[in-house]
Amino acid sequence: MTNQFHKIDGSILGNDYVNPSLGFIRFIFCCSGSGEDSLDRLLPPVSTPRRKSTTLSKAEPPLLRTGTRTIYTAGRPPWYNEHGTQSKEAFVIGLCGGSASGKTTVANKIIEALDVPWVVLLSMDSFYKVLSAEEQALAASNDYNFDHPGAFDFELLVTTLRKLKQGKSVKIPVYDFTTHGRQKDWKNVYGASVIIFEGIMAFADKELLRLLDMKIFVDTDSDIRLVRRLRRDITERGRDIEGVIKQYNKFVKPAFDQYIEPTMRLADIVVPRGGGNMVAIDLIVQHVHSQLEERELSVRALLASAHQSQPLPQTLSVLESTPQVRGLHAIIRNKETSRDEFIFYSKRLMRLLIEHALTFLPSQPCVVQTPQGEEYEGRRFHGKGITGVSILRAGETMEPALRAVCKDVRIGKILIQTNMDSGEPELHYLRLPKDISDDHVILMDSTVSTGAAAMMAVRVLLDHDVQEDKILMVSLLMAELGVHSVAYAFPQVKIITTAVDKSIDDLLRVIPGIGDFGDRYFGTDGPALWSDEDDQPTPTSS
Repeated sequence: MTNQFHKIDGSILGNDYVNPSLGFIRFIFCCSGSGEDSLDRLLPPVSTPRRKSTTLSKAEPPLLRTGTRTIYTAGRPPWYNEHGTQSKEAFVIGLCGGSASGKTTVANKIIEALDVPWVVLLSMDSFYKVLSAEEQALAASNDYNFDHPGAFDFELLVTTLRKLKQGKSVKIPVYDFTTHGRQKDWKNVYGASVIIFEGIMAFADKELLRLLDMKIFVDTDSDIRLVRRLRRDITERGRDIEGVIKQYNKFVKPAFDQYIEPTMRLADIVVPRGGGNMVAIDLIVQHVHSQLEERELSVRALLASAHQSQPLPQTLSVLESTPQVRGLHAIIRNKETSRDEFIFYSKRLMRLLIEHALTFLPSQPCVVQTPQGEEYEGRRFHGKGITGVSILRAGETMEPALRAVCKDVRIGKILIQTNMDSGEPELHYLRLPKDISDDHVILMDSTVSTGAAAMMAVRVLLDHDVQEDKILMVSLLMAELGVHSVAYAFPQVKIITTAVDKSIDDLLRVIPGIGDFGDRYFGTDGPALWSDEDDQPTPTSS
């Protein structure tokens, strides 16, 4: 390399590259042995701050495992503003280095030290091109160059990383190193606050470089890389030792000298010794934490102070207030109503609400033959499919009513809870059917107060390419503020409810309201794992 380095005020600095977005000149971390004694003389002490809302002790990992689910107990905060549009992109860290240099180890060390959920590790190995029959034969004899830029599908890689950075759901190819081809089933990835992208050619494409917020080069001795590659390719990828050495001498080493090592000058941080260099990793983590803190949003506070004295939107449809409907409301709103009666009459109201919601699905004329041989002109659903998505836990109570009137309807689930430190909704868990993007979606929750959780749920659906005008937000009871919040952010979403109450109190409860629907329905008292939308400000409400 032609790059020259100078020692200035005890710090080793590179004179060829400055990244204004990072706010510091590239540091080169070089040390021997444990490294701590020598580096203490070069660098100031490094500490890793932790935000209160994401700090979790080793005894309390941020996961809750049940028989069928693994759920983050520290969720993903809002990645959009009060308008419902994405206002912050994921922070992308690019990790480059030679084959078997320890990029994945460094990535895992960063993830462990970050101590935040919703981090995605994206490997460039997933984006090898599909080989032709001739190329497959070359690969089988170790004569195909997998270490050349032309071996990678950069177009798919850039498109995928850009969508993931924008908060969209993406599908990642799964590459089989034994057969040198992609597997049939691709992996779905969604919801990254931090993306760590690693690969030997991570800095080889200009479009790819523009997507990286921090660029790290892992510099490891060539002998160590060869030993690691021998061990990996023989034990994990079914190669023989002669083939691995042949491929290394013919392709891997020349590619490193020609394509990979020269890109070191583009790095913001160069990390020798890979995952063992904890001083470098600590500084990386410190910077990422500061970036995440700068990108924090306060969506619920903005919603609570907006939309005052505005007329209800045209996208709102309230179930006709018949004597039956008002009678059902009188029962379920009454604090003296027993749990059995609350469940029974809530189910009756849910059935009426779902039936009303179905009238807003698209339909087209159809003609059928009656048993008497006569024609009848009717209508049928005009769309690919219907999916119900419940906001856990209270929204789940509406699923039986939907299943009762929509045969074979698919069901998805989203868990959103309030962070008690920030007061903001956080996404903890989601399970959506495949190919939901083509369906009309009925989004269900029992109550909507500020609309913060409903907005997050709609944003999740949009990130999975569901069309906004195909979403129906269905709730038993909504506050005017919640109606305005959803309608203002997503003007094409149809909002359907049985009643709209005028206000919310200082604790963000709907007034006059219905109480905590989940507690009353499930017979729980106080905080529980699953949450109502935001009718009750407990640690599990959202």
